Amino acid sequence: MKVSVLIDSHGWIEYFSEGPLAAKYAKFIDLANKEEYFTPSIVLYEVYKKIKLLKDEDTALKAFACMIAHTTIIPIGKKLAMKAADISLKTKLAMADSIIKAVAEYKNAKIITGDKHFKGFENVVFIE
Repeated sequence: MKVSVLIDSHGWIEYFSEGPLAAKYAKFIDLANKEEYFTPSIVLYEVYKKIKLLKDEDTALKAFACMIAHTTIIPIGKKLAMKAADISLKTKLAMADSIIKAVAEYKNAKIITGDKHFKGFENVVFIE
């Protein structure tokens, strides 16, 4: 059985902004492929916005293109929206994090992140 992976916004941002943990995320990003790696559409939004703010539009577009080329993008439809809302009510996660967790559960994927909001959850690989 293949292991599914979801790199959280935090990981992509760290990687494309060349943050101190970029090399740790590179180990996952370098292996990204459309069969095993999934990206919720909200991650596209978060990464593009933050990289454009931290770096520039060209770098933000490269990050966006990388995610699209190397992962399967999961749109947030009505079932995932409801699942994310339920997760938020149960865990107190914010909207984006709840959507990310809902997609990870839907795809049975490990979340790769350094976002403290995910620390302690099952199926999370925490990078620090």
